[in-house]
Amino acid sequence: MGSADLTYVDLFAGAGGLSTGLERAGFELIHAIDIDQDASATFANNREGWSPEEIIGDIREVDKSEIHDTVGRNSVDLVAGGPPCQGFSEVVSPDGSDERNHLFVNFIDWVDELEPQAALFENVRGIQNTAEGKFLDAVNDSFANIGYNVTHRVVTSSDFGVPQHRRRVVLLATKDSLKHQPLGGFELNPVKTPGVIDGIGDLPEVGPGEEITEYDQSPQTVLQNDLRGDSDELTAHQAARHDADMVEMISHIPDGGNRTAIPDELQPSSGYHNSYSRLKSDEPAVAITRNMSKPSSARCIHPFQHRGLTPREGARLQTFPDSYRFEGGLVSTRKQIGNAVPPYLAEALGYYLKQAVYHEDLTDANRERIQILRSGSLSLEQFKEKRSEIGGIEQQATLDSMKF
Repeated sequence: MGSADLTYVDLFAGAGGLSTGLERAGFELIHAIDIDQDASATFANNREGWSPEEIIGDIREVDKSEIHDTVGRNSVDLVAGGPPCQGFSEVVSPDGSDERNHLFVNFIDWVDELEPQAALFENVRGIQNTAEGKFLDAVNDSFANIGYNVTHRVVTSSDFGVPQHRRRVVLLATKDSLKHQPLGGFELNPVKTPGVIDGIGDLPEVGPGEEITEYDQSPQTVLQNDLRGDSDELTAHQAARHDADMVEMISHIPDGGNRTAIPDELQPSSGYHNSYSRLKSDEPAVAITRNMSKPSSARCIHPFQHRGLTPREGARLQTFPDSYRFEGGLVSTRKQIGNAVPPYLAEALGYYLKQAVYHEDLTDANRERIQILRSGSLSLEQFKEKRSEIGGIEQQATLDSMKF
């Protein structure tokens, strides 16, 4: 089977982070659905031949008997996606009562009808503890009832070339007829873990309330170069409009520091435990969220500049390419970026699935991409010198020990 034959649908598609990675790995998108209008527009407008009207919809309103007609075929190779993560939060819904938790039933229906060889389900770590673990048990049992084996694992995005410590549960369901593939052997092993500046260091300086639309320097690292691509226009690089008191307050915080560095007379009267904190320039960021521009709500202050992150910086730390355009206002754009699966993580998953589930040989282009994912922290000069020493995926004698 050739990689062009690997088809998939993306449920709860959001802005398209998961699809961006899977497409890069050689999967062909057949259908996607999301309820958010701006996210659906973003997803469609970044893909040739798609319109927002084809994406937007409420999966709960698609009857099981209508799935084949909706997709336009009776089967696909992969059903991928993840219901809205807020419902699985241990803070929001520790007992599983949030109605969004039950959207997984719709996900199961699509798997049952489309009979893929595998289903890929990504979500926050809280799914493991929702309703004291009974919810995850219900997900596993639901897959078993339709003939699928399930394995899951918590992955850290920075282990897959993403300059961000974003931890998520990845659940892989495969048909009973296939050899059960544990995710324990799913590794990338970056040459060096990329830090914040490895991802955003080439973006122009921008002050609070300002927007910059032109680059002012060339990419310095492999990661910057890959995400810049051939883009010649900078979008979404707009900083929040902090007031003078906020700027003065955070100006006292050093690279990687926190609110303890703020003088007593300037200390904020409220805020979360991780608020008013700078990202450390040479380490991965904490998980990027919709609060990426709000120092009072998250660790999101630029390592050196006196402001929260811009949406483009957040998108870079999620590994969206600069050519990716986000539809909607700033609030919506931040939400779309914060809710997304990092494309690099999704791409790595795609390469794993091609070998472990679909028994595909990786192409030379695939292996070149894996070299880039592994080398994001290197300077362009270092990469040129060391490229021949940096391997891609190597096929192992047993698939369950596959390493990147």
